[in-house]
Amino acid sequence: MSDELSLEGGDLGRQARAERPVRADAQRSLDALLQAAKLVFATSGVDAPVREIAEKAGVGVGTLYRHFPKRSDLVIAVFKREVDACAAAAATLAAAYPPGEALAKWLERFTDFIATKRGLAPALHSGDPAYASLAAYFGQNRAALRGLLDAAAASGEIRGDVDAGDLLNAVAHLSQGGPEQARPMVALLVDGLRFGARPSSA
Repeated sequence: MSDELSLEGGDLGRQARAERPVRADAQRSLDALLQAAKLVFATSGVDAPVREIAEKAGVGVGTLYRHFPKRSDLVIAVFKREVDACAAAAATLAAAYPPGEALAKWLERFTDFIATKRGLAPALHSGDPAYASLAAYFGQNRAALRGLLDAAAASGEIRGDVDAGDLLNAVAHLSQGGPEQARPMVALLVDGLRFGARPSSA
C-alpha cells in the first residue's frame, strides 16, 4: 500500500468519524483490520502486502483503503491501539491483584506489547513526520507503570527508587528475542525490584 494513495480527507478520517457514530459492521471491520495488521506487522513487518492484511481480517482491500488511505494511517492506528490497551491494563490489574502482583503482571503485558512495537519499528524510526507524535503517545505506558510502582513501593513489596522509564527500557532490551524468551528474564527483574524493599508498617 503506497503512501501516495492518499485520499482527500485522509488521516484516518478522524474528523468525519468523530462527528458521526460508527456503524456496528464498520466497527467490526475496523477492529478486524487492526488486529490483522498487528499480527502481520509482527511477523512480516510494516511493508507486508496490503492483501495479506485484508485477507487475514476477512475484508476486501477496498475496505482497508476506506479506513486507512495511507500505510502510515494503519501503522499509527495499530500502535495507538496497542499503547491504549497496555496502559488501560494497569488500572484493571491494580483493581484485581495486590500491588506487587499487579506490577509483575503488567510487565508481562508490556513484554507482549514490545513484540508488536518491534514489528512497527522500521516505520516508527523512519523519520517520516507522520510518526512524530508517537513518542509522546508512548508516554501513557510510563505513566501507567509509575502508578503501579508507587503502589507496590507504598505497600513495601518493592524498593522505592525505581524509575519507570529506566524499567521500561530494561524490559524492552530483555524482550529483543521475543516475549517467550523474555518472560523468565523479566520475572528475574521483578525479583530484583524486591531487593531492599521496606515492608509496610500498616
